[in-house]
Amino acid sequence: MSEPFDAVDVIRTKRDRGVLSDEQVDWVVDAYTRGAVADEQMSALAMAILLNGMQRAEIARWTQAMIATGERLDFGRLSRPTADKHSTGGVGDKITLPLAPLVAACGVAVPQLSGRGLGHTGGTLDKMEAIPGWRADLSNEQMMRQLEDVGAVVCAAGAGLAPADKKLYALRDVTGTVESIPLIASSIMSKKIAEGTGALVLDVKVGSGAFMKDLDDARELAESMVALGKDAGVTTVAVLTNMQTPLGLTAGNALEVRESVEVLAGGGPGDVVELTVTLAREMLAAAGRDDVDPADALKDGRAMDVWRQMVRAQGGDPDAELPTAKETHQVLAQGDGVVTQLDALKVGVAAWRLGAGRARKEDPVQAAAGVEIHAKPGSEIRSGEPVLTLHTDTPERFGRALEALDGAVTIMPAGSRPDLLPLVIDKVR
Repeated sequence: MSEPFDAVDVIRTKRDRGVLSDEQVDWVVDAYTRGAVADEQMSALAMAILLNGMQRAEIARWTQAMIATGERLDFGRLSRPTADKHSTGGVGDKITLPLAPLVAACGVAVPQLSGRGLGHTGGTLDKMEAIPGWRADLSNEQMMRQLEDVGAVVCAAGAGLAPADKKLYALRDVTGTVESIPLIASSIMSKKIAEGTGALVLDVKVGSGAFMKDLDDARELAESMVALGKDAGVTTVAVLTNMQTPLGLTAGNALEVRESVEVLAGGGPGDVVELTVTLAREMLAAAGRDDVDPADALKDGRAMDVWRQMVRAQGGDPDAELPTAKETHQVLAQGDGVVTQLDALKVGVAAWRLGAGRARKEDPVQAAAGVEIHAKPGSEIRSGEPVLTLHTDTPERFGRALEALDGAVTIMPAGSRPDLLPLVIDKVR
């Protein structure tokens, strides 16, 4: 069959800073998904988009075209409203784990379709799979039933949602075009809109451990995604949050599950609790339930009850012992003073090298590997006290993890104050 457009013409339009027509966008996304546009042609177009950008209407059309390549879920028959959260990824970002049951405990269903980690940012599914017996793959029917019965589900997104995104994401990964804001925004939002949630809260991370190192870039991405959500009729809010320093006191799968359970039990690190409650309030408000305070459901144990049901519903044992690493190694403070910096990226790379993450999609991960943090910015410390403990089953990995941590911790004389951005920097509505 003859094609209505020529891929080279579409590439030239964007190369020469032109605006793609709706018809060109619809065709090129569909043709690439079907294999009628070759990988090398789509990589040229992705590079042209990275260099020359896209207008708001173009991004919206591109997003809709990606959604149109697959199925759309419909949560309309559930007895309660739905809200979802998406994080752009960071180090120690275990927020989904306490957040999904917390929001569900307040009467809003949470369909958390999640992914696996790649590189230094951990994947929610990898974390949950540290729980003995828990499984990520559910059919759409099983997911709907669990949302009705339990109110929250964390599972793998089915292959039917925005298949164009899966193909394009893999291509961007190997062609140096991951950083394009129009392509990031349309990638995230095509999946989230196809997922059919009524309300969406975006946690856009900023700082060394985040994808967006720069506040202006993060704000541009947040504004772009909020506009795409609104254009598609999804109530969307973005929260810009700090990822200079890891979240909480752990980075690594089983370590983060343990910390999440502490939060659900009414304890846990202050920053994890603060961000969980902040995002829960935004999700509830976006779903029309701002009459409930999620902080109460964290205190009185209702969120923990939903967590246990949620884990059990997917074959997991909430009471099982979590895996622990066979070997540990402590990183000690090299002087007295105040910790003024703990670089999130370096901690994330160390956790990855210890076995908590993967370099390729098919790599296995170690459930027990990771980094435990004993002192965060603002903490006073004495020489020889532990700053970090490294965990792994394969001690030959310690050397490369320690290389990654070179310069990660800054200790200044007593009385110094770390120059920290607040945890929640801004909101985009």
